[in-house]
Amino acid sequence: MVTGVASRVWEVLKGVPDPEIPVVSVVDLGIVRGVEPHRVTITPTYTGCPATLAIEASIRAALDAAGYREVAVETVLSPSWTTGWITPEGHAKLHAYGIAPPSLAATATCPQCASTDTEEVSRFGSTPCKALWRCRACAEPFDRFKCH
Repeated sequence: MVTGVASRVWEVLKGVPDPEIPVVSVVDLGIVRGVEPHRVTITPTYTGCPATLAIEASIRAALDAAGYREVAVETVLSPSWTTGWITPEGHAKLHAYGIAPPSLAATATCPQCASTDTEEVSRFGSTPCKALWRCRACAEPFDRFKCH
């Protein structure tokens, strides 16, 4: 059951952007795993994520600004984060931003022209959680969120 405080904290967290992909919130990405009246639990996208401290600091600042100084922020690594935790809104925001959302399909859909005639250029993209792809139809490069 979500309490009044927990519900309001969820609303605050929906306004905290991911530092590497600022068009999606930490809630959209599924990083926020739980909210209790006195604790927020987060799981980074992977154990060594360099943005973890920035995410914690952004959450702390948002909670403090909203008057929730007593709410602790706790990072947990188990269970491991999965792209299945990204919300449907998160998928839509990634696509609108020009990032192909994670999918189990062998090819990515180009976020610019919607073609599936695409190829992976490099497993390493602009951040550790993305790979670099190119569309053969429109020749545009784009990031694809790695599925895991």
